[in-house]
Amino acid sequence: MTDKTIKLDQHRGMSAQKATDLRRLLSGVEADKKALRSRQEALEKQLISKPATTWEEAAEKARYLLWLFASTQAAQDPRRKKLIANVLDDFKRLSVDH
Repeated sequence: MTDKTIKLDQHRGMSAQKATDLRRLLSGVEADKKALRSRQEALEKQLISKPATTWEEAAEKARYLLWLFASTQAAQDPRRKKLIANVLDDFKRLSVDH
């Protein structure tokens, strides 16, 4: 027995190494997606838990919903993209004025 570790990837062909790398990347992406879903669920529970007490809190909830909508196919229309950007700019501008 030896104390040296053997890097098995070096003993496989290129296609096997690429397949292993791809599986590792996909596994990482899936883990990231799961963590993101978990954080989104926690955020949504917090946003739902109580009504907004200020316009800024209401705007934050609306920003989140716009962000979700912006990632859909329906939001890819140039007019809708512009409308979303304008509303987000309005929120920013109006929240600074107060």
